[in-house]
Amino acid sequence: MTGIKDQLQELVRGSDEVLPEDGLEAKLKQGRPLVVKTGFDPTAPDLHIGHTVLINKMRQFQEFGHEVVFLIGDFTGMIGDPSGKNATRPPLSPEDIKANAETYQAQIYKILDEKTTRIDFNSRWMGEMDAAGLIKLASHHTVARMLERDDFNKRYKGGEPISIHEFLYPIVQGYDSVALRADVELGGTDQKFNLLVGRQLQQDFGQEPQIVLTMPLLEGLDGVQKMSKSLGNYIGITDASGEMFGKVMSVSDDLMWRYFELLSFRSLDDIQGLRQRVTEGMNPRDAKFELALELVERFHDAKAANAAKDEFIARFREGAMPEEMPELSLASDNGRLGIAYLLKQAGLVSSTNEAFRMIKQGAVRIDGVKVEDRGLEIDAGNTNIYQVGKRKFSRVSLT
Repeated sequence: MTGIKDQLQELVRGSDEVLPEDGLEAKLKQGRPLVVKTGFDPTAPDLHIGHTVLINKMRQFQEFGHEVVFLIGDFTGMIGDPSGKNATRPPLSPEDIKANAETYQAQIYKILDEKTTRIDFNSRWMGEMDAAGLIKLASHHTVARMLERDDFNKRYKGGEPISIHEFLYPIVQGYDSVALRADVELGGTDQKFNLLVGRQLQQDFGQEPQIVLTMPLLEGLDGVQKMSKSLGNYIGITDASGEMFGKVMSVSDDLMWRYFELLSFRSLDDIQGLRQRVTEGMNPRDAKFELALELVERFHDAKAANAAKDEFIARFREGAMPEEMPELSLASDNGRLGIAYLLKQAGLVSSTNEAFRMIKQGAVRIDGVKVEDRGLEIDAGNTNIYQVGKRKFSRVSLT
C-alpha cells in the first residue's frame, strides 16, 4: 500500500469535512484495507457528473487497495430521501427502483474497477427486518435529535408537514453502516447528519464508528446552483461526446478549476502546474480543452474525445464563426448578469422579450453550447462568445 501521508493527501483532496479530523489517519494506520461505503438512491435512470464526485473519491480509495461498496438504496428509495427538501419527497415505485439500479450498475464502471467493486442493496438486510426490529432500531434515536437536522428544523418551524416515515430515512441509512461494518462513509455535504447517525448506531451496536468524509455539491454549468437535471445545468455521463465536450467548454474560467479538483484524475501538482501556466499567460481555453478531453475520454474513448475537440474547433474557428466580431465589456449586477439582459446590452437582441423568445427557439449559444435556461446568470470575470441566430456574434467580457 502507498504510504499513509500520500494516501491522506489524495483522499482528503477536494473534501469539505473529515470527522473526526484525525480519524482517517488513525484508520489508515491500522494497516488493513478499509471498507468504504457510499450510498446512492436510484432516483433517476442516469447519473450526471455531479454524482461522480463521490464515485471519483471511491476510485481513489480503491486505487490505494481499500474495499469500496457501492450501496444502492433500493429500500431507502421507497422512503424517499428528505435531505435538503422543503416538502415530503414522493417515494419511488419498486419498478422504477429496479430499472434505475440496473442503469447505475452499467454506468459506474466507467470510473470504478469492476473486478474490485462491491455492489450491494440495503434491501438485503432491511427487507428481512420485521416490524418489531424496525421499531427497536427506531428507539436508538429521539425526535429532538431528528429536529436538529436543518431541513427538518426549518420545516417544523415553518409549519410544513413532516411525515413519520421520513424520520426513518437517516436511521435506515445509519444502520446500513452497521450491516456493512463500514470504516468510512462518503457523502455530500447535505448528507452529514445521516452519516453521523451511522457513527452513533455503530457505537450502539458495539462497532468502531466510521469516519465521515463529506464532499461538496458540484455547481452546475451556471456556476451558481448545484448540478441538477431539473435545473438543466448538468453534464450527463451518457451525453453524446460532442455535447459533453461543448458543455465542459461552456463553464466559466473560475469554475473550471473546481471541476479540475473534483472531477479530474490528474495529480494536484499537475493541476497546480496547469494553473500556473494560465497565470503566466496561457489561454484558459487551452486548459479547459484538457479538462474536456479527459472527461469525454473517460465516458467515451480517446478517439471520440479528439473528434469532439476537432469538431468544436472547426465549428468556431473555421467558418461557423466570423473572423472578426464585436468585442465589448459589460458591467455585471452584483457579480453576475442575466443572459437576457446581457444579450440586450450586447446589441444581439432588441429586447429581453426577444432574448427569451430566441432562447426558447434554441437560437442562443454561449461558446457554441445551446442555452436552454432563460434564467441563466453569467458570473463576472468571464469572457465568452455569444451567438444569436446564424449571423449575430459578440465576444463579451463581463466585469
